[in-house]
Amino acid sequence: MKWLAEKYLRLRGWAFIGEVPPNRKFIIIGAPHTSNWDFVVYLAAVSHWNISPKYLGKHTLFDGPFGWVFRGLGGISVDRSQPGGLIDQVTNEFAAADELVLAIAPEGTRNAAPFWKSGFLAISRAVGVPIVPGGIDYVKKQITLGNPIEAGEDVETIMTRVRTFYEGKTGKNPQGMGPIRVQEESASTS
Repeated sequence: MKWLAEKYLRLRGWAFIGEVPPNRKFIIIGAPHTSNWDFVVYLAAVSHWNISPKYLGKHTLFDGPFGWVFRGLGGISVDRSQPGGLIDQVTNEFAAADELVLAIAPEGTRNAAPFWKSGFLAISRAVGVPIVPGGIDYVKKQITLGNPIEAGEDVETIMTRVRTFYEGKTGKNPQGMGPIRVQEESASTS
C-alpha cells in the first residue's frame, strides 16, 4: 500500500525533497496536518525514504481484537493515566531499539489550534534524539524532510528553526492551519 501511495503521488507530479538522517533514531514531526489525505502523503513518504516509523497510541487501542492491526502499523501502546509514564515508556522503547523513528503530528488535530502539542519536545529531550521536521505542501506538491534539530537547544531556538522550515508550506485545507508555537514559548516570554 505504501508503494502504491508513492506511485500515485509521483504520477500527480509530487516531489520528495531531503534525506533521512544517518542516525536512525529520531522524532519526525509532520505538518501541516489539515486533511485525512495527509495519511496518503505519509504512506508515500515512508515508502520513498524507506523508513518504518512508529507512532504513539492509547493503550486501549491495542487491547481489543484489532490490537494486532495497530501494532502491525507501528503503534506503541502508551498508558496516559500514569503521570510521567509516557516519557518513561518512550524512553524505554528508544533504549531497546537499534533504530527507531517516531512520527508525531504536533498539531494534534486537523483544525486550527492556538498551540502545537509539545510532547515531541519533551520526548526529544528525555531520550536525547533529534527532531526532524517533515513538511507537506499541497500547493507546490512537495514532501520535504528537513535537517535534524538537536534536543539540547532551548525551546525558542528549536521553535524558531521549526517555523523557518514550515514557512511557505500550505496544507490541503489552509484554514485548518494554526500558528506554529507551543505553550512553553508564551510562558517563557510572559
